[in-house]
Amino acid sequence: MSILNILQHPDDRLHIPAKPVAHVGEVIRQLVADMAETMYSASGIGLAATQVNVSERVIVIDISDARDDLLVLINPEIQLKEGKVLFEEGCLSVPGVYDQVERSERIMVQALNTKDELINIEATGLLSVCIQHEIDHLDGKIFVEYLSRLKQDRIIKKLRKNQRGLDQREAT
Repeated sequence: MSILNILQHPDDRLHIPAKPVAHVGEVIRQLVADMAETMYSASGIGLAATQVNVSERVIVIDISDARDDLLVLINPEIQLKEGKVLFEEGCLSVPGVYDQVERSERIMVQALNTKDELINIEATGLLSVCIQHEIDHLDGKIFVEYLSRLKQDRIIKKLRKNQRGLDQREAT
């Protein structure tokens, strides 16, 4: 397993929609293992393949306190959405930024697991929000795009300023 580089907003590659996985085999299982290690290392609760510059419809999620309940969704599709909920979200690709986003309260999702088996999941609460957030990544959308244009501009300025600071520290 290895830790992968997580793309940072406003990287254009985050806006490229992922392609469906054609075959769930060793290559995808290795990607899942690397993504899980990357997510855990970054103290995240979800990660989409597009965030690590892989254009495949693969998501890993673990919302458990013990960090021992990995959920893998390959080619996920939301079958049903019900209700609305406001939830504060953050993102490994948009570090240090948190804001309220409206999502569906309850969803039904169909996907493949790493054994190439079709699974159905009903999700509410944090799991529902996390799945929707990660599927947005697969579709080329970042949670900050739900925010006002003013907030988006401020976030981009902040992230670029932080990146310039990192670049200057690395140069010295």
